[in-house]
Amino acid sequence: MSKKSIMALCFAVALSGQAQAQAQKKGTAAKKPTTMASQSKSGQTRLVEKVTRKGGELVIPYEKYLLPNGLTVVVHEDHSDPIVHVDVTYHVGSAREEVGKSGFAHFFEHMMFQGSDNVADEEHFKIVSQSGGDLNGTTNRDRTNYFETVPSNQLETALWLEADRMGFLLDAVTQRKFEVQRETVKNERGQRVDNQPYGRVYERNGQALYPYGHPYSWTTIGYIEDLNRVDVNDLKNFFLRWYGPNNATLTVGGDVTPAQVVKLAEKYFGSIPRGPEVKNMKLPAPVLTQDRYISYEDNIRFPLLQMTFPTVPNYHPDEVPLDVLAEIIGGGKNSILYQNLTKKQKAVQANASHPCSELAGEFTLSALPLPGQSLAEMEKEMRNAFVEFEKRGVTDDDLERFKASYEANIINSMSSVSGKTSTLASYQTFTGNPNYLVNQLKAHRAVTKADVLRVYNQYIKGKKAVLLSVVPKGKPEMVAKPDNFKVDPDGYRAPADQYAGLKYVKAKDNFDRSKRPAAGANPVIKVPPFWKDNLANGIKVIGAKNDEVPTVTMLFTLQGGHKLEAHDPSKAGIASLTAAILNESSQKYTAEDISTQLLKLGSSINFGSGTENMTVSVQSQVKNLDATLALLEERMMHPRFDPADFDRLKKQRLEAIKNQSTQPTVVANNVFNKMLYGEGNIKAVPVMGTTATVESITLDDVKQFYTNYFSPSVTNLVIVGDVEKAQIMPKLAFLNKWAPKPVNIPAEPKVPNIDKTKIYVVDKDKAAQSEIRIGYMALPYDATGEYYKASLMNYVLGESFNSRINLNLRENKGYTYGAWSYFSGTEAPGPFTAQAGVRSNVSDSSVVEFMKEIKRFREEGITDEELAFMKSAIGQSDARKYETSFQKASFLNNMLRYNLDADYVAKQNEILKNITKEEINALAKKYLPVEKMSIMLVGDKASIKPGLEKLGYDVVELDTEGAPILAKADVPAVTAEPKKIEPPKGRKARKEGRAF
Repeated sequence: MSKKSIMALCFAVALSGQAQAQAQKKGTAAKKPTTMASQSKSGQTRLVEKVTRKGGELVIPYEKYLLPNGLTVVVHEDHSDPIVHVDVTYHVGSAREEVGKSGFAHFFEHMMFQGSDNVADEEHFKIVSQSGGDLNGTTNRDRTNYFETVPSNQLETALWLEADRMGFLLDAVTQRKFEVQRETVKNERGQRVDNQPYGRVYERNGQALYPYGHPYSWTTIGYIEDLNRVDVNDLKNFFLRWYGPNNATLTVGGDVTPAQVVKLAEKYFGSIPRGPEVKNMKLPAPVLTQDRYISYEDNIRFPLLQMTFPTVPNYHPDEVPLDVLAEIIGGGKNSILYQNLTKKQKAVQANASHPCSELAGEFTLSALPLPGQSLAEMEKEMRNAFVEFEKRGVTDDDLERFKASYEANIINSMSSVSGKTSTLASYQTFTGNPNYLVNQLKAHRAVTKADVLRVYNQYIKGKKAVLLSVVPKGKPEMVAKPDNFKVDPDGYRAPADQYAGLKYVKAKDNFDRSKRPAAGANPVIKVPPFWKDNLANGIKVIGAKNDEVPTVTMLFTLQGGHKLEAHDPSKAGIASLTAAILNESSQKYTAEDISTQLLKLGSSINFGSGTENMTVSVQSQVKNLDATLALLEERMMHPRFDPADFDRLKKQRLEAIKNQSTQPTVVANNVFNKMLYGEGNIKAVPVMGTTATVESITLDDVKQFYTNYFSPSVTNLVIVGDVEKAQIMPKLAFLNKWAPKPVNIPAEPKVPNIDKTKIYVVDKDKAAQSEIRIGYMALPYDATGEYYKASLMNYVLGESFNSRINLNLRENKGYTYGAWSYFSGTEAPGPFTAQAGVRSNVSDSSVVEFMKEIKRFREEGITDEELAFMKSAIGQSDARKYETSFQKASFLNNMLRYNLDADYVAKQNEILKNITKEEINALAKKYLPVEKMSIMLVGDKASIKPGLEKLGYDVVELDTEGAPILAKADVPAVTAEPKKIEPPKGRKARKEGRAF
């Protein structure tokens, strides 16, 4: 297999007019790729250029063509895997919207999946899924893209689908589809903005940073009132104005040839008429004459202060030095904000960043203070960070870390054909030059200390900013300073109407477009070859050669993790706290020293802990592997266990646990786990622990946990990369120093039975959405047994986009942004879960629809069409399973973890091929016990409980820790001498979730 070329990060951002002119220039220096162009006759497809790679250049080879209707076609040929990625990017995002019609670009993205003349409603997802592919669409300020990754024999089908919605959409748009997707978009806003802590930060910041009417003054998701205002004719005009082929780039990468792609592009896209002319936008940078203080109240524990300075658009010459400045101020453990705030235990987190878009950039500092620190103090610390920067300046280390990290990110992130294709698409859309990676690399390599100091003086020093305070509800006095700014529409002038006189003109073809293209021969899929070895101390090693990028990925998995805390539940959370301190200092180096060395190497080493294991993940370029492994040995074998590190991590952990009550999704997951696993089961306790258990953990406890359980005797090691076994094994000799010790993994306790289906309600006052969880304890993982077969059964019920559950709740009813179901067993039985976040006012109706679909599938079973769909979708998806190092590592890790036979994939394929309708239906009857499932909702009790009480189930109220809330009549009277009742040893009832 030949090495894939190495590319840049997929930048979903845009270019200013000034940078675009520069982007068109191509040099002929020795390190430049070769280019070739030819001019064809008018009315014919023209080859614009051909870019190849010489030696080790960081270049993505491609050919670029222009169709007569203005469609740009970019093709990257890569035969290393039998897959194809198709991307269609339209140069339209929320920046093309009008005042009063925000959110329309994103809304339209949803409508593009609702069928066209020759593709039925919901058929786009179904066809791609049935072909073994994956697909989606995304919208940001400046562009909208649609993409599919499919087996290479499905290329023509993917192009047919994309062309049909580009040229034949509007007659298929109905008022009903419009209304359903409007509700879906509202649900998405509810889930991602209104029901999320800090969800409105981006929205409020944009309102204050940009002038009224500036297209960045609203967010891509838009406002609910605007979504309510628009109608189906607005949608149609939006399509006619922006969705022409001359405003689009078709990029295809993978197991294809340029001639093949161009021929199909001409067939399916060539007859689509040009749309109206689209010009690049360019607006002046915002000018702030004073610091603008704004604030809002939110359901949060930690207040937030965010300071934002306006800067430059993406690809501006000053963008890169501003990126360097952001890293120095708040980009990592060596940064000023981390050292002054996070490390000194003044903030949960503090950072700086410099995101840029097509029209503007934003230099942003953020801090979440710990209790005892005010937002006013955070503002002072942020301003002091700039003073400190002026004193320290820019060091050689700053630049070396930044440059090495940038190039490593390019290499590490671009091992997939989708990554390369998306990169080409983005550069073409915003610069007109798919090969703009060369310019980006040059800009990053050339940045100097003087550049960084210059941009600091030009854009930050003495300049005004927007300062946003987000404070807990009912505590307006916590703001950094009182608000002094309100949005002022005076002086705004609406732009000229861009939508008058638009007409829908369909393409005329000389073939029958209604016929779906036939697929080519199925590609031959091979499970990646692998090797095995064992170290004398008990470590089991499995590896695979992957020469597509010059990197090595290593994953250590140590059995136990959170499960080991069953030996002493009073110390729950100690496994994850141990992993956290292993990410800090070693005996020889401080955490900052290690961070500096890793960044210079372009490497990473991370310790983590989950429910059933601890992990150590390593990523390194081959050329820096020895140095990276030396640092790994330091961290694994010689941790410092510094008391200051421990005190800081413990304090942050306690605050994060308390913060979980503000996150409805985390509350739902934690309470659901407690209900299913029951009291006395360590899995009913959050992996993070509880306030009581974490408070009891000492540094000596952590040291003892590491001594007792960090053992090679329970360790598996997966190695995937551009190295042979004979090269890598000698480099791992240091692992032989790791002395083995026996580790007793606690047995799985019995889980409680569910006697009958009940509804449990956890109150989340004024929540915009309700989080629903439905399920029971089901099966342990089995690659070829009942678990695998039950997962096949569930595919059409709740695992695919076209599943019964999702089509009902999302596409038919508009109750949710997404609903699904799944089995999640490991070595021990795990739950069957059906879940969604739904609008609060349809909570009871959503429960009805969930239970209706599960019951109907259990009673009536699968249809012949659904069975064929499931077999085709899962069977052909193998082409996408082993492409990247991460995918290969996951595959190999499962083989070791579950002791799977080398041919288990072949056995799965045989089961899939031969499973019958009767078997699926029997599995549904066995593993969908609708009469014995728990139904839980986290939402606004006052509004959702009355409707739930009418559904015929017992309704039980729980608190946010999963404990029943007794009615007053149920509370026992207190006698004069109450008997002291001690809680059972190990009783746990807290919430699990992500550390902040």
